[in-house]
Amino acid sequence: MPDIKVNVTFYPTAFILVGIPGIEGAYNWIGLVVCLCYVLALLGNTMLLTVISASSGLHKPMFIFLSLLASNDALLSTSIAPQMLSVFWFRKRYIRFKSCLLQMFFLHSFTSLESGLLLGMSFDRYIAVCQPLRYGSIMTNAIIVRLVMVLLLRAVALVGPCIVLVSRFPAFKTNIVPHSYCEHMAIVKLAAADIRINSALGLAVAFTILGVDLMFILVSYGAIFHAVFRLPSKDARLKTFNTCIPHMCVFLSFHGLALFTFLTHRYGGKRIPPYVHIILADTYLLVPPMLNPIIYGVKTKLIREKVWKALSRYKNPSLK
Repeated sequence: MPDIKVNVTFYPTAFILVGIPGIEGAYNWIGLVVCLCYVLALLGNTMLLTVISASSGLHKPMFIFLSLLASNDALLSTSIAPQMLSVFWFRKRYIRFKSCLLQMFFLHSFTSLESGLLLGMSFDRYIAVCQPLRYGSIMTNAIIVRLVMVLLLRAVALVGPCIVLVSRFPAFKTNIVPHSYCEHMAIVKLAAADIRINSALGLAVAFTILGVDLMFILVSYGAIFHAVFRLPSKDARLKTFNTCIPHMCVFLSFHGLALFTFLTHRYGGKRIPPYVHIILADTYLLVPPMLNPIIYGVKTKLIREKVWKALSRYKNPSLK
């Protein structure tokens, strides 16, 4: 469908995604980067899920959280990467209004769940380091199931109202979206209506998810570091600290990019070009799902050993 601007009297039947305004000449290269991130995210997270599910020695709370994170990362990447590739490579920018709302809901729900899972993983490490004798009685499968259910309900409860409010806008000024996917505020700013409630709700959701989760994660790691440095043996301190390094890298990559993106989008003003905002938003959603399995694969000894063992068996079937 040709990219023709449509005059919208009431809410449109479709939107047209521009991509990244200002750097249209680099779309093929940007699409290549997006494709690489997406393929690596799918392969890496699928490998993690396969290794964890096939190894009974990895059926522990820490690795259960990791498998949930891998599943969420794969879904998060899938919610935006195909649409972005359609825009950058095939110039297919048309997306139906309901499909746009659906993408918006899944995108922000998976983002919320990602933050919550990282919080759950930090709590798991806190119990393992600071309450090791009670770890088995606290971190049970029932507790993990309840925590995941709460995180899912939180995502739906916080993101759902934002989507409903967008769907109830009486009119839009245009259906041209200066973004590479259906991001909440990018759509809200197109509305020919009072958007103060939507803006305030989006800010509250971001604070509730990113702000609160980040605060508790930092508190957990503060307590962990305090407990680690009190251990009498240097080897014990190093071993305990090494078990936390992958979690720290993952949470820093996700929350660091998310916080930076949010602050520049809200308060960067005219000092930062629009294409920088969009590139940061794309990076924050594409890079962590790609990096997470690499970080855990490299820094977690048990996973690294299982992966090498699986690869060895694949190369030499006689080892099975």
